[in-house]
Amino acid sequence: MSDSTHRRNRVAARRTAMMVLALAPAAALAHQETGQAAGFLSGLAHPVSGLDHVLAMIAVGLWGAVLGPPAIWVLPVAFPMVMALGGLMGLLGIPVPGVEIGIAVSAIVLGAMVLAEVRPSLWIAAAIVAFFAIFHGHAHGRELPEGASALLYSLGFVVATGLLHAAGIVIGVAHRWPAGRQLVRAAGGGVALAGLFFLRRAIA
Repeated sequence: MSDSTHRRNRVAARRTAMMVLALAPAAALAHQETGQAAGFLSGLAHPVSGLDHVLAMIAVGLWGAVLGPPAIWVLPVAFPMVMALGGLMGLLGIPVPGVEIGIAVSAIVLGAMVLAEVRPSLWIAAAIVAFFAIFHGHAHGRELPEGASALLYSLGFVVATGLLHAAGIVIGVAHRWPAGRQLVRAAGGGVALAGLFFLRRAIA
């Protein structure tokens, strides 16, 4: 092989190496952005992946609507805020005993509150909601997908939770009318019955 051929090969090799080095940061950034998007979307989808989560979170909105202002806003805000704390505990591996049982009991209690139209003081209602939010948040946090952004994953399940609360509020607005009142109470009873099923499954 001639010297000129060797030189051409060396030049081609250097150019190839420079192209790889130039493209590596872009590839890494693209991978990071993909991971972040996947993290947010995974968090957004996680709360709706289990019927126990969905029903309990809708029940928070229903109960807030039954109680009226300011509970109609306080409860749907308190739940995601405390749930984020529970999610952090799950991400850090801090154990919370009886998570699945706590989730099932949350559906029973919140559904029963709507069914019976229980009207405690605002701080008691907020405390009940916040207590159960720990269990829901922990369940979400401990299931962070590998390689996903913990921050965006958490943001995703908080946003999804807020949307489920909003759905409960929309349904609960029907409580203002006699026929709607019975419908909302029936919805609460359905959530409570489903919670009993979830509880049986959790302790089986």
